[in-house]
Amino acid sequence: MANPNPPPTITLTPREEQLKTLLLSAAKFIDNHDLATSPPPRDPLVLRWAGGWVRDKLLGTPSHDIDTAINAMTGEAFVDRLRDYCDVPAHRDRHGLLPDDVGRLHTVPRNPDKSKHLATSTIRLCGLDVDFVNLRRETYTEESRNPVVEFGTAEEDALRRDASVNALFYNLGTDQVEDFVGGLADLEAGLIRTPLEPLQTFLDDPLRVLRLVRFASRLGFRIDGEAERVMGDERVLGNLKVKISRERIGVELEKMMKGKRPVESLRLLDRLGLYHAVFTDPERANMPRPDTATWRTAYECLEQLEANKTPGSIYDLLVTSEEARYYAWSLATLTPWEQLPDDPPVKPGKAALPLPTQAAREGFKAPNKLCDVITAAHRHRPSILGFRDMVRENRPGVNERDRFGMAIREWDARGGNWRLQVLFAILVDVQEQIGASKGGASAQEAVLAQWQRLLDHLVELDVMDAPTIKRLVDGKILAKALGVNPGRWTGPALEVALAWQFRNPGVEDPTGAIEEVRRRREELGIN
Repeated sequence: MANPNPPPTITLTPREEQLKTLLLSAAKFIDNHDLATSPPPRDPLVLRWAGGWVRDKLLGTPSHDIDTAINAMTGEAFVDRLRDYCDVPAHRDRHGLLPDDVGRLHTVPRNPDKSKHLATSTIRLCGLDVDFVNLRRETYTEESRNPVVEFGTAEEDALRRDASVNALFYNLGTDQVEDFVGGLADLEAGLIRTPLEPLQTFLDDPLRVLRLVRFASRLGFRIDGEAERVMGDERVLGNLKVKISRERIGVELEKMMKGKRPVESLRLLDRLGLYHAVFTDPERANMPRPDTATWRTAYECLEQLEANKTPGSIYDLLVTSEEARYYAWSLATLTPWEQLPDDPPVKPGKAALPLPTQAAREGFKAPNKLCDVITAAHRHRPSILGFRDMVRENRPGVNERDRFGMAIREWDARGGNWRLQVLFAILVDVQEQIGASKGGASAQEAVLAQWQRLLDHLVELDVMDAPTIKRLVDGKILAKALGVNPGRWTGPALEVALAWQFRNPGVEDPTGAIEEVRRRREELGIN
């Protein structure tokens, strides 16, 4: 009688097939040398492709990164021997290897303090990025936050993984998918489940909480109910704060925000109560905790805006690149912090770093460029709101092109990405106005209509590219025209000249700008 559930098969691409044949031949070559010694020093080599590559192939998703698990040799030792094998011209010819088909070896060292428990060797082969590491088992003890790592079996290696769908193997020798923990059934069911008991799994390595969130959102799977119930356990969250490096948290969060479904990640972080373990400064004893009750309104709003990319829409005008999209979703994680007052000044005249910037810099090690945008978005929000109100209420000065153009240049000069600063103001405004009142879709549309009106006005004034406008005059031209030496007056005078440019779009003759500076000579302190 035929098996009603035959094991799945994996169809390799030509490059994957080339890589598989190369690795099997190299393993046989190494075995023939090593096992000829007496007594044999180890078992014959068995190579398996593991984890995400297997999962994605079964889902029909292309994958260019391959993790190779080795039963009886470290990854670094195997790659050293593999390179020796590839150095033989006859072997290269046999496998059709071109000069660029065997790259340089790169080993990421073991770093237990950052939950990196085993060295991984990486090399580019046959156009694919391939990691090599030995099968292992991990044993955690109460005395140490770092596990004891030893060579293990394929089943032991599968059991230590974060999710069953990431614990599948493709055995290169048998051409079979191996499933030791029920990953195939979970893949079919769209389920994210831990191979071992969830609470102990998360206590052993709390980063698995974020990894499960990322995989669930990326794949569109649901997280097993038993796992969900303990992901927000205070013991788990406490360990996440102190046991895992913030850099590794940042890596997981970046992958979420750059993925296809960032909103799903934020929904899970919100619903599972993970916010305060991620977006915080774990080293600061008195770090505030913002109320996240209305946070959902902000990130759901961004999801709605992203769904409408028609020309001239809010998203189309404000999010102009993939990097900007990543920054936009990162900003959406920080809107709850805007409800809290700033820290006292560090010293007279020096403002403290804004709380949302602290949460990003220390919580997930946001890069400096993103931190600058966060700081600017926080500090310029009152000014941005003022211009929104000016347009909404048709106040005096609403048609002064220089007023808007110079403001945009200032926002951009003090943090960059002025468009994202405006987007942040929009998300906070929606969170404050709609979240607190629990207003519906029509109320949110009314709020967004006010912001669309502001952006339409900026387009009409032709100031969207204000930060890149080319000046008609520089300091030397002004000094020569006025017959004085450059000095403290130069910077303010250049701003006066630029404002004149905004009032006179299309004029290329600098005479008018120079005359404007000359007219205001006394005001500018030009002697």
